[in-house]
Amino acid sequence: MADCVVAGAGSEANTAASMTQSALAYLQDEVLTLSDYITTLHLGELDLTTDAWVLDEVDIHIQANLEDDLVKEALKTGVDLRHYSKQVETELQRIEQASIKDYIKESQNIALLHNQITACDSILERMEGMLSGFQSDLSSISSEIQTLQQQSVSMNVRLKNRQAVRSHLSQLVDELVVPAAMISTILDSQVTDQEFVEQLHELNNKINFTKELSFRETLACNDIQDIVDRLKIKAVSKIREFILQKIYSFRKPMTNYQIPQNTLLKYRFFYQFLLANERTVAKEIRDEYVDTMSKIYYSYFKSYSGRLLKVQYEEVADKDDLMGVEDTAKKDILLFFSKPSLKSRNTIFTLGQRGAVLSPAELEGPILIPHTAQRGDSRYPYESLFRSQHYALLDNGCREFLFLSDFFMVTGNSGLDLFNSIMGKTLSMLLKSMASYVSDCFDSIAVFLCIHVILRFSAITSKRNIPALDKYWEAVLELLWPRFELILEMNIHSIRNTDPHKLGVLDTRPHYITRRYAEFSSAIVSINQTFPNERTHALLGQLQVEVENFVLKMAAEFPSRRDQLIFLINNYDMMLSVLMERAADDSKEVEGFQQLLLARTQEFIEELLSPPFGGMISFVKEAEGLMERGQLERLKNHEARITQLVRGFSSSWKHSVEAMSQEVMRSFTNFKNGTSIIQGALTQLIQYYHGFHKVLNQPAFRSLAARSELINLHHLMVEVKKHKPNF
Repeated sequence: MADCVVAGAGSEANTAASMTQSALAYLQDEVLTLSDYITTLHLGELDLTTDAWVLDEVDIHIQANLEDDLVKEALKTGVDLRHYSKQVETELQRIEQASIKDYIKESQNIALLHNQITACDSILERMEGMLSGFQSDLSSISSEIQTLQQQSVSMNVRLKNRQAVRSHLSQLVDELVVPAAMISTILDSQVTDQEFVEQLHELNNKINFTKELSFRETLACNDIQDIVDRLKIKAVSKIREFILQKIYSFRKPMTNYQIPQNTLLKYRFFYQFLLANERTVAKEIRDEYVDTMSKIYYSYFKSYSGRLLKVQYEEVADKDDLMGVEDTAKKDILLFFSKPSLKSRNTIFTLGQRGAVLSPAELEGPILIPHTAQRGDSRYPYESLFRSQHYALLDNGCREFLFLSDFFMVTGNSGLDLFNSIMGKTLSMLLKSMASYVSDCFDSIAVFLCIHVILRFSAITSKRNIPALDKYWEAVLELLWPRFELILEMNIHSIRNTDPHKLGVLDTRPHYITRRYAEFSSAIVSINQTFPNERTHALLGQLQVEVENFVLKMAAEFPSRRDQLIFLINNYDMMLSVLMERAADDSKEVEGFQQLLLARTQEFIEELLSPPFGGMISFVKEAEGLMERGQLERLKNHEARITQLVRGFSSSWKHSVEAMSQEVMRSFTNFKNGTSIIQGALTQLIQYYHGFHKVLNQPAFRSLAARSELINLHHLMVEVKKHKPNF
């Protein structure tokens, strides 16, 4: 009905509005007509309709009217203003009468318009009432909405609070409830069952939760405390029995203890549970494990070390096997004892295949099995046994340290202390056994190889991040380094004190002492390249000096200088060849012997050329000296000497060159070295003969008749090449 009222009011309002617009349009036309008429009067700004005159403003209005263009024009033309004023007043009255007549004529329309406006006003008044009602209704609705919003916020806060309380209460209730499945599993299941492990984790959580509640003095925890304690006691008992059974299984003979260790690692949470809830039992298990494994490792390594020594070479070096000792020194002693002698003392100083123990394949290869080696009558040098023993220690030590860190949850110094409590007795036994052996060892290469085995094993443990054996490696090196240096110093003293008269018959071939040195030095240098040691380099330098002095002492025993040079060259060449096979070309030893060999070779070439060509060589040297001083004229009186030299060289040079070649081949054991010496000698001969030609081409000797008998230098070079040996 309200919609109908509104619609009727709207139609009436539209009708009234249209009538109002018509009346306003008529009035606007009338006003425009009147304004056009008034405009034609040209009164300007003269105001004749207001009575609000103020005497103070009369002068201002008079002055303003006088400045009006119409007034000025009237004053200029002399118009009578009073007459003009009356005329205007008459015109206005006429217009007013006409306007009144028009209003009277339209009075009905105006009355109708008034009624319509009154009707519209009533309609609008009703609409206003309706809208006011709507506004009041909306205000009440808004207040209701605000009330609902406040209630919603309050309910939301209460809901959140209840949810928070519910989560805490539900967690508390869940933790306070001990399920029947947990009780039955802990009491009846095997500890190796997965369900037991899972329920043990849950039990551990409940134990921790009850401890936390007890600190807060929560009364509800008293309801389950007794049940949780009983379950804990039962779980501790079953875990203790299981772990001790695994530890006792280590003690059975021929048991691979790594298998039960792996089983324990699978159930490492058991020890964690004991450590958190029953420390006395955890300590008991830890002590039992330490005691068991300590005995196992000690027994194993003691037995293994003893059996390894049974497959060692029977022929070992002793205090008389030194570099400067003659081969026959032990002849009388060895006849008395039944122990067989070394096949050759030189093998003590030769590396041979012994260096393979440091190769990656053998260094980390399988350990030796003593009873297998005994069945096959195999024997090994000490460094191979040492490598096998310590690789077993390395493997077991790394595995044990990782097991302790994982199962017993120890790190840092605690882990090292636990490891030492297990392996300490074994390591002390190994050090004691090694000290006993090393104190009577005179095999310097074996000791040096053992040193480098330890250096490489130390690098392996460092790479694996296992610090447990670091102190042991240091202790082993503290035993081996002094012994190696002592043996090396004994060899140095033996060479220094060697008496050449007691070394048998003199021979220009390489001496066996220098060969020993060459083999030994090349072995030490090649081994020392990976882990250089300055102390070793210094001792090798002392040994080299003593060997050089020994070679010079031995050479002094030969009566002729030529034999001395042959002996020196043979020994230097042999030592250099052996060193260059193993050591680097830029090593100090190689460079030193290269210089010595070059110097002695040059001297020998001069000595070799001296007998057949000494006269010519001395003449050339004398003449070149005089030429440099400009005194060559002093040799003019030596024509007979020059003629004899020319004819002597021409007649005997081929035979002399052939004799030199044969002598060099007989004197030097190294054909390659002999070849280079012959080539050097022939080259030096050609240079001297070229100098001889140069002297005889001087003006002082151009008239000499013997010049025609000189051999052509090119022809000599061609003939000399025929005498160069091809071997």
